[in-house]
Amino acid sequence: MHDFAFILAGFGVGLIVGLTGVGGGSLMTPALIFFFGVKPHLAIGTDLLFAAFTKMGGTVSLARQRLVPWRVVGLLCAGSIPAALLGLWALHQLGPESAQAQRVMTTTLGVALLLTAAATLYKAIMFSPERAAQVAAARSSRAPDATQPRHWSLPVLLGAVIGLLVTFTSVGAGAIGVSVLLLVFPHLPLPRIIAADIAYAVPLTLVAGLGHASLGSVDWPLLGLLLCGSLPGIWLGSRLVAHTPERLIRSILSALLAWAGAKLVLL
Repeated sequence: MHDFAFILAGFGVGLIVGLTGVGGGSLMTPALIFFFGVKPHLAIGTDLLFAAFTKMGGTVSLARQRLVPWRVVGLLCAGSIPAALLGLWALHQLGPESAQAQRVMTTTLGVALLLTAAATLYKAIMFSPERAAQVAAARSSRAPDATQPRHWSLPVLLGAVIGLLVTFTSVGAGAIGVSVLLLVFPHLPLPRIIAADIAYAVPLTLVAGLGHASLGSVDWPLLGLLLCGSLPGIWLGSRLVAHTPERLIRSILSALLAWAGAKLVLL
């Protein structure tokens, strides 16, 4: 019965990801902690590999459509991968099951969820379908080299910050990453920004997830159950997206993420 609950949770998160694009980490990790009583270090480590596997399929699909700006992905990885390794080293020194490490992870996760809630609400308010079409048209008509950032160091620094955030919380790529990339790459069309965010998250979550696994912070049977539920959920959500009130769903999700983030910070 417990196994079926995990499969159902994976399906629910996958469905929401397919409907809204909100990152699975911001949903799955707090769900595992609050509803299933999974220890934070196990929830985070398991979710990192969960994210890596689920984002691989999306990256392959986007690459076939030639939407992935690989130069942007490379700049982000140049910052995020070393930062993830640094975060893993810090966790190794602390011991992932130590009270200090647990406190760092839960507090950082709470802050990350609050940031994700703000980014999700911003997108729900500001990016109606009409507004998104206007922004896309404006961006596509601008500079010839859309993958040129405001400054070369900005995506590397952004990658480093998100690399640390993802390693400690499994949250960061997704709503937060897309919102900041919109500022760093002002000429890049929105579909390519989303593609970059998904593509660079694959090596990041894979490195961070395998690092957590080396520390004993991955529940492999749980990972299998979550994947069994999430893959059909993502498939169904992506096909229902045109028939659902996305702005309403995003607003509700923002409130839930803010509640979970505040609860973790105040623990």
